[in-house]
Amino acid sequence: MKLSNHQLLGLYETACNAALSAGELIRSYAKKPIKVEHKSGGDSLAAQVVTEVDRQCEADIIEHLTPTLAKYDLALLSEELQDDGQRLLKDHFWCIDPLDGTLAFSESRPGYAVSIALVSRSGTPLIGVVHDPCEAITYSAIRGHGLFLNHEPWRVRRVPEHPPERQVLTLPLDRSFVTRKDYVQRLKKLEENAKTAGYHGIDTKHHAGAVINALQVLISPPGLYFKMPKPEQGGGSLWDFAATACIFHEAGAIACDFFGKPLELNRADSCFMNHRGVIFASNMTISTAMKTVISPDE
Repeated sequence: MKLSNHQLLGLYETACNAALSAGELIRSYAKKPIKVEHKSGGDSLAAQVVTEVDRQCEADIIEHLTPTLAKYDLALLSEELQDDGQRLLKDHFWCIDPLDGTLAFSESRPGYAVSIALVSRSGTPLIGVVHDPCEAITYSAIRGHGLFLNHEPWRVRRVPEHPPERQVLTLPLDRSFVTRKDYVQRLKKLEENAKTAGYHGIDTKHHAGAVINALQVLISPPGLYFKMPKPEQGGGSLWDFAATACIFHEAGAIACDFFGKPLELNRADSCFMNHRGVIFASNMTISTAMKTVISPDE
């Protein structure tokens, strides 16, 4: 069914309430010992770690969203549930990461978040809500209706194609990249390319999950966050990028795959994004300048 603006706004409020509720649950566990389990998933440790908090947050979010499923004929895709394929049949689906950055959470580090998106069957993100429990901040967007920070209009600082003198490029890095055998060489090339593009250097950020890493590009512009294409399963999943892709669209920033195309957020054959990689950047100049370093392995 086609969603009216009024319906979209109502679904947005529901998603915000669900994210805030899950954030409260996460905060209630922040100082408690947490049992960490491992699940089958991508080839990185971050993709394989799960806790009881992930599952409780998921149940809490789904409780909030369940009334909308029948009312608007929506499907649901969530990280800790089996994909039932309904997202490929319904016009829209909820895409949920109840606790992105579980590894950071289990280590009592900041960098984890609740992520909820509403995505069309074509893969277009219509609603994006991210709640950061550590900072008690909600980042959100409705496609065509703007960007919000704690439910107030948010104007992200636009980044010119040619940077001012001595400006530094923010570079959030996943643990999977930092632990690569060629990390030092690639980091050196990233810094060289940043300087060639006119930046004074790079400011690397570590330990956060994919959702907070992407948002760092908007919070501390200019910036770049990426996941390289690779043959192995992994590279993040649909629920890692759906909400932030909507937020980036409304911010006028770049959220695309390695080949400059929109992120395939309703991929039929897999929930992983390793096939084409992921780039979040302040502008196209940054994305283009850094691609030669973040190219797939030869």
